[in-house]
Amino acid sequence: MPQTQPYALILAGGRGTRFWPRSRTRRAKQVLEIVAPGTLIEQTVQRLEPVVPRERIWILTNPHLRDEIIRQLPGVPRAQVLAEPVARNTAPAIGLAAQVLLQQDPDAVLGVFPADHYIARPAAFLRLVRAAFKTAAQGRIAVIGIQPRWVETGYGYVEFPDGRLAPGSLKPVPVVRFREKPDEPTARRFVESGNFCWNAGMFFWRADVFMNALDVHLPRTAALLRKLPPLSSRRFRTALETVFPQCENISVDYAVLEHASDIAGFAAGDIGWNDVGSWNAVYELLPRDARGNAARGEALFLDCGGNLVDAPAGKTVALLGVEDLVVVDTPDALLVCPRAMAQRVGEVVRLLEARKRGDLL
Repeated sequence: MPQTQPYALILAGGRGTRFWPRSRTRRAKQVLEIVAPGTLIEQTVQRLEPVVPRERIWILTNPHLRDEIIRQLPGVPRAQVLAEPVARNTAPAIGLAAQVLLQQDPDAVLGVFPADHYIARPAAFLRLVRAAFKTAAQGRIAVIGIQPRWVETGYGYVEFPDGRLAPGSLKPVPVVRFREKPDEPTARRFVESGNFCWNAGMFFWRADVFMNALDVHLPRTAALLRKLPPLSSRRFRTALETVFPQCENISVDYAVLEHASDIAGFAAGDIGWNDVGSWNAVYELLPRDARGNAARGEALFLDCGGNLVDAPAGKTVALLGVEDLVVVDTPDALLVCPRAMAQRVGEVVRLLEARKRGDLL
């Protein structure tokens, strides 16, 4: 069997609209220091380095963020920070990386990781990553799921056979199917059954296995991507700008995973995973006072409870007699909302877009 090398693809193209006003088009969530030292993408790379060195890490982002990501990630070759000409969701994005890798290393094994997750216990996480890479090297598709900690309707789910789920085990278990984001009664049934994990978007496959699956399940996009010249070619950028917008706009879950067979799953135990999906998620990660208030920056809380304040250095925010609020202050915008509505902050961004307030985006 040929010697396989693990590669990592970090998906970093999102805008992070639920983190407005801190997250903007040119300073999106993944390049911000949201929690713990270092930006989210810096933490992602540092976490993976014991398994995948920087010279084998690839980043897929958008044109607005590419220069900042290159600046933040010394040691990752500039050519391996690719900018999508347009957003086309995860199936074409992963296909692009797989095709480029195949042209360089026909035996490449690719792990896919979001750029903006937080993991408090990286050693336990890396044990699963190593096991998933080993499984993928054998020609199977592998996925890492997160053991549910509550009933959640905002995530997709991965279903395992009855009684086979063993969180933290390094032995792969067959995946029955992938389930899209459920309604609350369905999510409750999933969690209570004990056979489901959250789909955290971490996948592993040989690059050739993925492209072959794309040939079957998304043939038009696969054919377009296979036309691309090697990355080293002077024609690559022009070809990418022509080809990529023609690819279907579809997630890898819908395009490939829901149809593929022989998928192996690993259920993460307590790795301290958080998708940092909203300001409320940041609140859950920060230290809090006796009344449950949390702050990034200087804040004063009087007769308050359950609040989050995020303010720049040099500004003091005082809260008096309020409960469960998010307050985020920037030089040109201020957000105030109930923590329970933090998932809806993206609606503010859509309103600003409708009003053509590009200065605030």
